[in-house]
Amino acid sequence: MKMTMRWYGKQDDPVKIDYIRQVPGMTGIVGSLFDVPVGEVWPEDKILALKTDVEQAGLTLEVIESVNIHEDIKLGLPSRDRYIENYKETIRRLAKIGIKVICYNFMPVFDWMKTEMAYPLEDGSTTMAFFLEGVQKTPQEVADDVMSQNEGLALPGWEPERLVDITKLIAQYQDVTEADLRNNLTYFLQQIIPVCEAVDIKMAIHPDDPPYSIFGLPRIVKNRDDLAYICEAVDSPYNGITMCTGSIGEDPDNDLVAIVAEFAKRDRIPFAHVRNVKFIEAGGRDCYESAHYSPYGSHDLFEVMAALYDNGFDGYIRPDHGRMIWGETGRPGYGLYDRALGAMYLTGLWEALEKRHM
Repeated sequence: MKMTMRWYGKQDDPVKIDYIRQVPGMTGIVGSLFDVPVGEVWPEDKILALKTDVEQAGLTLEVIESVNIHEDIKLGLPSRDRYIENYKETIRRLAKIGIKVICYNFMPVFDWMKTEMAYPLEDGSTTMAFFLEGVQKTPQEVADDVMSQNEGLALPGWEPERLVDITKLIAQYQDVTEADLRNNLTYFLQQIIPVCEAVDIKMAIHPDDPPYSIFGLPRIVKNRDDLAYICEAVDSPYNGITMCTGSIGEDPDNDLVAIVAEFAKRDRIPFAHVRNVKFIEAGGRDCYESAHYSPYGSHDLFEVMAALYDNGFDGYIRPDHGRMIWGETGRPGYGLYDRALGAMYLTGLWEALEKRHM
């Protein structure tokens, strides 16, 4: 297990990489480029500059998150082939600097959805939350709400130029079924996985967030059966999953621990986002992102980590979204303090699992 933390770069992240380095057990950065238009090839000089910044801080850069998929690929438009060729070239360029995993998603329009960026908790901290009532507004109103709560910082997958007319973008999916979207994902994977195999980079698809339909949009990465379909559609160890326990865990119908165990045993989890969520009412879907510590959430993270350990997981982990605590401000979910606490909690669980087997 390699503990990592997401970092948005020295120009766009209030959290200093030198502080991330001070978290015990922290070995690497999960990085990205946020100033390259979706669908275009990532410039080699910018990739190398990111690697240099990370290595100068004494950390490794082996995972890239948010090489986002152009909407034309998801829609299956004739123009998709140009964007897929661009994606292949980006994969090759990332391989040159030692990247081993690319995290991506195939969610239409919204890369993730929360309705509250600073939901207040009883202890005085704030966190991100999702309320079904919050998506009863128009999509444009929801997008404007989210963008107004981002502390003026870029949010991955929420590019303002792309979301300027949500209504028009959603209308493009009016006749796109889940089967259509699945076929478009399969087409994409059939094109890129041979490149991944050639350059030794694993693709890791992120589950839908939330893992059920909103605004009538199709969802195809929401449960155990969806994950199995994806793995079998292109049966290669380079076609994997970013096991986000928060996203899969947002649907109470998902058996989170069993899903983690199955796909770890299949060796299809090169990367894991591990966090907890708390359902506000039993049987409901409204939830907030709690502290990682199991008693604070609705999931037992010891059992989640055991499902990874016992089934041979040896990939990358990052503590996913944290609360804002101790007066910290910044990008919602990506402050330093609570993610550092989460990293230490997960590292402690892993140490206990290792010693249990000695």
